[in-house]
Amino acid sequence: MNLSLSLNPNPLVRFLQKKSSEFTKEDIIKYMEANEIQMLNFRYVAEDGRLKSLNFVVSGREHLDAILSAGERVDGSSLFSFMEAGSSDLYVVPRYRTAFLNPFSENPSIEILCSFYDHKGQALESAPENILRKAHNNFMANTGMSMKFLGELEYYVNSERRSIFPGSDQKGYHESEPFAKFEGMRKEALKLIAQCGGQIKYGHAEVGTFTAGNEAYEQHEIEFLPTDPEFAADQMLLAKWVLRMLAEKLDVEISFAPKITVGKAGSGLHFHMLVEKDGKNIMLNDSKLSDVAKRVIAGILDVADALTAFGNTIPTSYLRLVPHQEAPTNICWGDRNRSALVRVPLGWTGGVENMIFDANPNVEVNPASTDSKQTVEFRAPDGSANIHLTIAGLITAAGHGLMMDDSLERAEKLYVSGNIFDKMPEGGLEQLPTSCYESGICLDNKRAIFEQNNIFPERVITHTINKLKAFEDKDLSERLYGKNEAIRELVMEFIHCQ
Repeated sequence: MNLSLSLNPNPLVRFLQKKSSEFTKEDIIKYMEANEIQMLNFRYVAEDGRLKSLNFVVSGREHLDAILSAGERVDGSSLFSFMEAGSSDLYVVPRYRTAFLNPFSENPSIEILCSFYDHKGQALESAPENILRKAHNNFMANTGMSMKFLGELEYYVNSERRSIFPGSDQKGYHESEPFAKFEGMRKEALKLIAQCGGQIKYGHAEVGTFTAGNEAYEQHEIEFLPTDPEFAADQMLLAKWVLRMLAEKLDVEISFAPKITVGKAGSGLHFHMLVEKDGKNIMLNDSKLSDVAKRVIAGILDVADALTAFGNTIPTSYLRLVPHQEAPTNICWGDRNRSALVRVPLGWTGGVENMIFDANPNVEVNPASTDSKQTVEFRAPDGSANIHLTIAGLITAAGHGLMMDDSLERAEKLYVSGNIFDKMPEGGLEQLPTSCYESGICLDNKRAIFEQNNIFPERVITHTINKLKAFEDKDLSERLYGKNEAIRELVMEFIHCQ
C-alpha cells in the first residue's frame, strides 16, 4: 500500500491506490460497485461559467459502462447562446481523472466533469475547456515548454452583525477566530475541496472586513497549488461550487463579486503561472528572474487590456480596478509590488533557505527544495472571470511574448519599483480599461492574437465583444460618483457572478 496515496483526502484515490490522473473507466465502475453507489452525475461548464449537472440512476453494470463509455446528449443552444437551436445537439463525455465522491449528497453519488463534442464527434471548438486545451497544446508545440497555473480565490461571507469580538474595518488580513467569524467555514471548505480532488496551498482571512447596518461582511481567500492549466481551472470551479453549497447549508450569503461596496477591498481572482521545460521550473536563472519569465511578462502586458474581456466581465469589475484598493489600474510589472498589474512574488532565493536553521537552532533539519516555487502573478481578474478563457488567454499571451522580438526591451521599459499610486513613473503608464465597453474594444483591437491557430474561435471573440459592449457602461464610474444607492443596486445585480 502506498502511504502517500492512503493519506490522500480523495476517497477514490485511497480506495483505488492510484493518482486521479490515472483513473480509468474500470476504476470508477469498481469503486461504485464496491461501495454500492447507484447515482452518477455529469458536470460541465456552460457559457455562464457555472457547473451544470445531468443525473443518472445506474440500473446495472452494463448501463454504467455505457454511460462512462459514450457520454450523453445535451441541448447546446440552452448552454451556449451563440449556438442555433436548429442544430444544437452536443455530446458531453466524461473525463475520468476528475471523478470524485459528492461530499454533500445524502445518497452517495459520483460526480465527474465532462467535455463537449459536436455531432461529428469532434471536440467542440468553442467549448471553454477545449479552448484552454488548444491554447496549452499550441504553446507546447511552438515552444517545447509547458505551463502551470494556480488561482487565488477571494470571496466575502455576509451574515447578521455580531457584537462580540467584532472584526476591525479593512484589517482582516490573516485574522483568526474569534475575530474571524467564518474561519471554521473556510477550513471545512478546504477539507471538502481536497476531497473533491483540489490541490490546496492554504486558506486565510483577507483584508476586507466591514459592517453595514445589521450586516457584517468578512473576506477570505483560498489559494491552490500549481497544476496543469486544465486541472487548475477545474479545481477553482469545484471550489466555487463547494463554497456555495456550504453557504447554503449554513444559511449565509457568499459572493465572489469584484466589488461589494465602494471604499472597501474588492475580491480578485489572481492567477499565478510558471513555465517548465523537461519538468523543471525555468522562471529563475541563477536565482534571478529568467529571460523566459520576462518575455512571458512582456507578452501578458502587451495584451493585458484585452485580457480583461475574459477576466473582468461585469460592470462592477471596474469599480474594483481603482487606486489604493490593492487592485491594478496601470499596465506594468514589479517585484513584490501589489500596485503592479503583474507581480513577481517573493521567492526562496539568495540565501534565504537558511532561515529554517535560524528558526530551529540546534535541531537537525533536512529542508525541502524551493527551486520550483517561483511564479509570476496576474492581478487584474476577479470572480466574474470565465476561468477557462482567462487561463487560455494568459497562455496565448505568454506564447506571444516568447515570440516577440523586442519582449525583453518592453519588459525593461514597463518595470516599476515602489507604489505607482504614490508616484507615477516618469512618462506615465498605459491604463487598463475602465468599463466593459472599453474592454470589448480592446479585445476587438487585438483579437488576431487570440484567434491565431483557431485557439479562440472567431464567433467566441465576437460574442464576447458584443456581450461586453451591451452593458453600455462607458463612463459608468463617473456617472455613479456619489450616488450610493445607485451603486448599491448595481452591486446587488451582479452579486452572484459566474
